[in-house]
This record gives sequence, C-alpha cells and structure tokens, in this order.
Amino acid sequence: MMIEPLRGNALPAHWTGNADTALLDKAIERALASIDRNLAHFGDDFPAPSSVGGVYPAIGNIEWTNGFWTGMLWLAYELSGEARYRETGERHVRSFHTRQAERIATNHHDLGFLYSLSCVAGFKLTGDPLAADAAMGAARLLLERFLPGAGIIQAWGELSDPAQRGRMIIDCNLNLPLLYWASKYSGDPAFGDAADQHIAAAARHIVRPDGSTFHTFFFDPATGAPREGKTHQGFADDSCWARGQAWGISGFPLVYRHNGDTRLIALSKVLANYFLNRLPQDGICYWDLIFTKGQEPRDSSAAAIAACGLLELARHLPLADPLRTQYEQAAQGMVMELSKNYATGNMPGGGLLAHAVYHKPNKVGIDECCIWGDYFYLEALVRLTRTWQPYW
Repeated sequence: MMIEPLRGNALPAHWTGNADTALLDKAIERALASIDRNLAHFGDDFPAPSSVGGVYPAIGNIEWTNGFWTGMLWLAYELSGEARYRETGERHVRSFHTRQAERIATNHHDLGFLYSLSCVAGFKLTGDPLAADAAMGAARLLLERFLPGAGIIQAWGELSDPAQRGRMIIDCNLNLPLLYWASKYSGDPAFGDAADQHIAAAARHIVRPDGSTFHTFFFDPATGAPREGKTHQGFADDSCWARGQAWGISGFPLVYRHNGDTRLIALSKVLANYFLNRLPQDGICYWDLIFTKGQEPRDSSAAAIAACGLLELARHLPLADPLRTQYEQAAQGMVMELSKNYATGNMPGGGLLAHAVYHKPNKVGIDECCIWGDYFYLEALVRLTRTWQPYW
C-alpha cells in the first residue's frame, strides 16, 4: 500500500510545532476543575455516553463508555497525586469487578475500553489485586467473542445472531490491549494470539487501498471468507467516518507496543496522512472525512483521539523521519485548537469538549460532549506535558 504524501497545506499555517506550555497547563487546570465538579455531581454514578444540552445524564455501570470517566480519574490522580481521585477510582474498580463477574452489559467487544482504563490502569497505578482480577475476568469474556474460523473478535450481539455474526469494527483496535495485558499477566498466550489474528484481519480488510477505512467489515464466521465492508455511524459505506479513522491511527501503534509488528506503524502512517489531508481550515475534522468544508457537524472527539494516535505513532518513528515532526506538530496544533475554541466544562455534569458527535445517522449526541472525547483530550494533554505510560 502506497502512503499518500502529506500535502504541503494539510496543516494549518499557525500550527508551528511550538507548544504553548502556558495554554496546555491552563487547559489541564480547567480539566481538573471540571473533574472535581463532576465528582461531586455524579458521586459513584457515571456520565452517559453523550451529553444532553451540554450536561451528561447520570447512569449506572451499564454502558460501553463507563471506563472513560474512570480513566479520567486515574489521569487526574497521576497529574495531581490527590487522594480523592484514587479513592473514587478504587470504588469504580469494585463496581467493574462486579460487572464482569455478573456479566452486566458485557455482550460486546468494548470490554477493552471498559477495563483497560479502569482496572488495568488501577492495577498499574496502585497494585490492587482486585483490579487485576477484574481485568482478567473481562479479558476472558472478550476472548469468548473470538471466532477462530474468521480470526476476529465479533463486535456486538449474541454470537448466534445471524445479523451480527462475523462483524468486526475498527474501534476494536483499542480493545486489543486488554488481551495483550492478560497474556502477559497470566502467562497464557491464547489472549495475545487472538489479538494478533484480529489486528491482522483489520489491517487486511478494514483499511482500504487509498488509506481510508471501513467502519465495519463482515466475514463468514465459519470459513473466514471476507464478505463486505459497510458503515454503521459514518455518512456512507464508501465514505470514511472520522472517528473510525482516528481509532485506526491510534489503535495500530498501540497494538505495535505489544506485538512489535512494524507493519502496523507503516499502516498507521497511511491512515494518518489520509486523515490530515482532509482537515478543514481550523484543523478539527468533520464527523465524516468526506466533508472538508460547509456546515456539517465537527467531531472534536475524533480530533482528540487522532491527536493521541499521532503522538503514539510519532514516538515509534526514527528521529530522522520527517513525518515524526509533522505528526507531533499536528497533534500539538489540534490540542491547542481544542483548548482555545472547543473546550467547555464550566457546569456540573458538563464535559471537557463541546462540538462532538456520537451517532449522526441515528441523530444521537450531535454537537454535544462525548465522554471518550473528554478522556482522549485529557490523555493528549498529559502526553504533551508529561512522560506518561499508557493504560492501553
């Protein structure tokens, strides 16, 4: 696959590559103040996936997105050392332990999003054996979704559901680190082997020849024969959903951390250039990359994910690779643009980033806050200002 060259005008001219440290520090200060307000607002509940009128409804530990809030608490704990973040995170760990043990809303592949950011992170930061036990339980549930014939982890639904059988989606790249962690922690190679097969299938079939991506792809679950690529949340089957492309930019190099396959780094560069070449003037993507101007909604959450992915990708490139500097410059520019013109978080229950999109075709969470956008925005701020080891 040929990498699309990064166009000379792809990055806004004001993205100089010189990070405004005062701006980033102020953004972290605002984020921590928002998290403090939301600690009081939510208690031991969680924010819903997307806000309503800028405020997240409170929910129990039932959604695929709950780990993002707990992950923000662990980031806040690392940033500040304040006990209140750790104490709430530890209560969340107990909730997540119950959730996997009782199989509460676990019939999907997003167990990695849930447990890498809550329990793997908690174990890495505190050594809590309950956190490790919960993460291992979730990894076993995720491994149950592996279809050996297709070599993929099925995304959603009952494994016997003919409408969902053999479906993989690009989001799952970020779920695979849970399996690699489980292999290392337990000594059982089965977890990592399943992740290796899944990421190889994603590289072959989710990524199109031009460097864009399908959101979802179907295989024959018995024979592994590829069927078709489609979208679920993008504009069209042949368009490129922005958040999906961002999951790819981020997920392939995160998996490389675990399995060392350098082809994943090369592939992430292809996806990154496609993404960066289709940004509007301020550098914050529309909800689908088929749009580069006009009145369609932006997706600040996809920009935040992409910024983290670009920083992860850049750290694995040689210093002599010119794209390393350009990716770092792009990530810094995106985060500073988000900080200046997309940041919110001045009310209890509010998010960190406005102007995100959850599910445009279903008319859900359009021009709202999305909790994963808040998480990745804070992760990007940490990556830009600290030496940090990912929870993934």
